Amino acid sequence: METEELSAWIEQMRPRLHRYCARMVGSAFEGEDVVQEALMHALQAWPAADDIRQPQAWLMRIAHNAALDALRRRKHRGSPEPDASVEELPDEAARADTRVAAAASLAHFMSVSTIERAAVILVDVIGYSLAETSKLLDISLAAVKSALHRGRTRLRAVAHAPVEPQRPLNESDRARLAAYVERFNARDFDALRDLLSEEVRLDLVGRAQIAGRKGVSAYFGRYERNTACRLVLGCAEDRIVLLASDPAISSGAAYAIILGWEGDRLATMRDFRYATYAMEAMELASE
Repeated sequence: METEELSAWIEQMRPRLHRYCARMVGSAFEGEDVVQEALMHALQAWPAADDIRQPQAWLMRIAHNAALDALRRRKHRGSPEPDASVEELPDEAARADTRVAAAASLAHFMSVSTIERAAVILVDVIGYSLAETSKLLDISLAAVKSALHRGRTRLRAVAHAPVEPQRPLNESDRARLAAYVERFNARDFDALRDLLSEEVRLDLVGRAQIAGRKGVSAYFGRYERNTACRLVLGCAEDRIVLLASDPAISSGAAYAIILGWEGDRLATMRDFRYATYAMEAMELASE
């Protein structure tokens, strides 16, 4: 496989990989971290790989392994994985269908054990066959059917369970973000450039990573030219984010931006302008 061909497959597969990884780790933002890690592994592995006859399955398997690595690291930090048996769940939950998975929140997926979660996502969310799922997960067809049944049952049982409330943002951080939004919408980008720390890092997700005040300053140029883009404060997962509206992309919130601060200076910026697929997994609320 040539580099250009691999890049084309990555571009095509990235939304699907994120759909899988976000549900495996329970976060649209951490899911993108896992996707990036998986793609780095893929780019490192492909020169030595044999003829890849099914590049989609190859990339998905790498993403699956990257998600498992992320979950192992989380477990090492003291966050255990659920391991509910089907016998512990209400009988009526066994009638779960695929629509439950499509509507389930990321938090609800985390109530399902790892192998069951993987089976439900691959079959009910992404649309793989049982045989394809068996090969990807390297388990028997019978094991896939069993994991799928248990996962659907568990997901149906927790479908209406309340989700943990979001952690409140302290008032100083809220004020910084509100001021950023106000200056952005007033097109006062010189004031925003003045907020950048010397070592600021920008992750323009899916496109580029830039470090240093000089390089990141140029980032605002695209927004200076795009006068239709506006920001509002919003909630996603356990954090306050900036939600960008852009009529050229979507009629609603088009993508999210996450800012990190060191004192009064911007230290990190994560802009999902080129990864709008991540919005599909986010549960958003106005702030």
